[in-house]
Amino acid sequence: MKRLAVIDSERCVGCQLCMFVCNSRFGDAGLTKSAIKVRSAGGIERGFVVVVCRACPDAPCASVCPTNALVKRKGGGVILNPSKCIGCMNCVEACPFRAIFWDVEDNKPVICVHCGYCVDYCPHEVLAMEVWPR
Repeated sequence: MKRLAVIDSERCVGCQLCMFVCNSRFGDAGLTKSAIKVRSAGGIERGFVVVVCRACPDAPCASVCPTNALVKRKGGGVILNPSKCIGCMNCVEACPFRAIFWDVEDNKPVICVHCGYCVDYCPHEVLAMEVWPR
């Protein structure tokens, strides 16, 4: 299995292209459904932080889901079954990396599925798909 990895966050210039292409998978413009986030680390001089699911082998988000809406993904991480999700946000609170985002329109979590679509669009090679587990 492969997973998305941030290989060199110091190369990130904050263009948010990864966020836009991730969101575009849903046919929407904007950033609300992006499963990857880029934020400032405290001003342009300090760089940027790229936040994305780390594909935990024992995903704490899945273990706190009362409806089993998060199914463990082979190789780590989870896949959301939206029809089972009740919008409790337990998964958001359980993620130690704060890498589960919330879609307020659908009242569902937005979690990276490690498709690698964003990797192809990052102009500074910040992201890569890597074989996991190593």
